[in-house]
Amino acid sequence: MSQKLKVVTIGGGSSYTPELLEGFIKRYHELPVTELWLVDVEEGQEKLDIIHALCERMVKKAGVPMKVFKTLNRREALQDADFVTTQLRVGQLKAREQDERIPLSHGYLGQETNGAGGLFKGLRTIPVIFDIIKDVEEICPNAWVINFTNPAGMVTEAVYRHTGFRRFIGVCNIPVGMKMFITDVLQLTAQDSLSIDLFGLNHMVFIRDVVVNGESRFAELLDGVASGTLTANSVKNIFDLPFSEGLIRSLNLLPCSYLLYYFKQKEMLAIEMGEYYKGGARAQVVQKVEKQLFELYKNPDLNVKPKELEQRGGAYYSDAACEVINAIYNDKQTEHYVNVPHHGHIDNIPADWAVEMTCLLGRDGAKPHPRLTHFDDKVLGLIHTIKGFEIAASRAAIGGEFNDVLLALNLSPLIHSDRDAEVLARELILAHEKWLPNFAATVEKLKQ
Repeated sequence: MSQKLKVVTIGGGSSYTPELLEGFIKRYHELPVTELWLVDVEEGQEKLDIIHALCERMVKKAGVPMKVFKTLNRREALQDADFVTTQLRVGQLKAREQDERIPLSHGYLGQETNGAGGLFKGLRTIPVIFDIIKDVEEICPNAWVINFTNPAGMVTEAVYRHTGFRRFIGVCNIPVGMKMFITDVLQLTAQDSLSIDLFGLNHMVFIRDVVVNGESRFAELLDGVASGTLTANSVKNIFDLPFSEGLIRSLNLLPCSYLLYYFKQKEMLAIEMGEYYKGGARAQVVQKVEKQLFELYKNPDLNVKPKELEQRGGAYYSDAACEVINAIYNDKQTEHYVNVPHHGHIDNIPADWAVEMTCLLGRDGAKPHPRLTHFDDKVLGLIHTIKGFEIAASRAAIGGEFNDVLLALNLSPLIHSDRDAEVLARELILAHEKWLPNFAATVEKLKQ
């Protein structure tokens, strides 16, 4: 690596950026980032200006020799980049609101990474990520791309299935939250060594073992969650419903909170429908939180990340991203939970799948943890179903064909009628027309 360590953050005007910067400042002694470039699109100019000014104040307060740049010119920013992080939202929060409200208006879960909403977030996002990768291949081919744009699993699957780019790692904050929860409830200190066997797909992970100082403490953890003395929800944007004791004990696994959408479909839908009829959707809550955050960020006296940022569902994402970059840069060979292809390491799933699992990270990227070579057979059916949905979704994102969208929707276990799938596909394609340029021919047909 050169003396200069340059990180480019695409979606730099995001309200999460101060947390990312805090992570770099905190690790400056071992990860000396000399340049951080914040890139955004024209619609995000105002937010980018506010974030950039705050970041400059944070760097000044920390007294580290890091320069923060802002630009709308992605290609200029990518010159000589070592790491590129992607944290973008195509169509911004208004598009997310459509992803939530349109499915709910037909009695379906509206959620930004699952079901119809998750599919359409993927359809808007994947082509943009592909454009970024094309630029990276041309301008800074040795850079690593660390993606924490949702739906992270679908995006990672699409990149490895449909491009030749191999320096791409998908990151999610759910495993980080689960790890923090485990650290809390087992009252671990920095001196304890903690290793977690985590496997599955993005937003569909299970923990099958927790090893502290070489000994498994999974049984006591499972017992606490099953009996209800511990709640394992670490995410701000999902209602805190406990899984039933019977489910936890029969699985003998700890599911992440997003699995509520599959194991408690009826309850989750009822809660969301209640919110919808009151005129609310998660996107509106987030828009409100974001508005308040940007008001705080504007304050010329603010020079640290404000506590309020943790009200967003993606808190700790950037900590995960900083740790991943640190592990690669310093060839640490440390344990992380990321989205990558397993290349046949797991013996009972197809070799070309991208999965989310415990990996060891170093200079050459992520390698699946040697302890994890088999996915638990009890949940393989569900994993296969969602992977089928992700593969169909990545094909739809590239082709822009109506039938490919229909296939993906019909393969999702959250859609229960082929006729409804057609209605949802039509309405969502037309609602997002501006953000789906490769669907132009399909849009023309739908409007006839």
